[in-house]
Amino acid sequence: MITVHIDGVGTAVPEYIVDQSMVRATVERVFGGSVADLPRLLQVFEHGHIHTRRFVRPPEWYAMEHGLAEANAVYAGSAVSLATEASRTALAGREKNVVGIVVASTTGIMTPSLDAALIQTLGLSLHTKRLPIFGLGCAAGVAGLARAAEMSRALGGGLVVFVAVEICSVTFQQSDRSKSNIVGSSIFGDGAAAVCVSSTGTGPTIIGSYSTLFPGTEDIMGWDVADTGLRVRFSRDIPSFVRQHLPTVLDDACASWSIARNEITSIVAHPGGAKVLDAYAEATGMPPSTFNIARNILRDYGNMSSVSVLFVLNEFLNTTHEPGYAIMSALGPGFSAEQLLLESH
Repeated sequence: MITVHIDGVGTAVPEYIVDQSMVRATVERVFGGSVADLPRLLQVFEHGHIHTRRFVRPPEWYAMEHGLAEANAVYAGSAVSLATEASRTALAGREKNVVGIVVASTTGIMTPSLDAALIQTLGLSLHTKRLPIFGLGCAAGVAGLARAAEMSRALGGGLVVFVAVEICSVTFQQSDRSKSNIVGSSIFGDGAAAVCVSSTGTGPTIIGSYSTLFPGTEDIMGWDVADTGLRVRFSRDIPSFVRQHLPTVLDDACASWSIARNEITSIVAHPGGAKVLDAYAEATGMPPSTFNIARNILRDYGNMSSVSVLFVLNEFLNTTHEPGYAIMSALGPGFSAEQLLLESH
């Protein structure tokens, strides 16, 4: 079987840097007087695990009403721009060598899909194999990289670029007075990342992947489509779900890869939130310091959905040089869990 390696990573973020006080002021401006327990809900902005985030528009833009068409137009323009920037960094001038592109994004809608736009902005071959992914949310950063590795193997180890881009901020709903909307406004940010894979890469080897769908759990996370756009859905205690189910998922994944759990030396986890990372540490039995990179990404960028775990991967590759196995892990709508095994030499 052809061995596929990570062969370059790039990231990109929009220009507007916001802190929690700026976003809180916008939320108060929108919902002040219309949400009875707003002072209590606003306490979500007081947690210190997120300091700054990046938005594609200045804070005052989010205080105004925007319909689905306007918000989606902002999504499309921003997604193409950020994804192009991240991809160029990852490719480092190798655009003509690309044989496949995988694109993951769940915060807006484009038809033709985003990959078609990127083929043109990047100058890729018009015969490039394409795979757009929608609806996997936070889990798509791991699942998309797995699909890119599989595509590369199927294409003889050729260069495949995986791109994740999320413009989470445009999904904020001025007409949605739910707790989910307010909590979402306190954690989500915008960004893009790209990862190249090929048989000639010098990065870690992508050994395999493992996907898990938990039936009857679609209420945990997702979108509810309203006339005004996409309304975020949260319903259950995700950290408790992680503690309950992740150990079994990891055992099953390791069994599928024919390795033991204790052979895993690192976890490249999606930083969905501080409590989620605490739950990861408990579920894996790894020391809290294992998740320092994920915590730093959460602190500086918030939760960028599918993009965040790739920011963690980028920093992991830049700072960790010990040989061994690492698992990339993320949870998303479904409710689902995605695992990817990497081996560094």
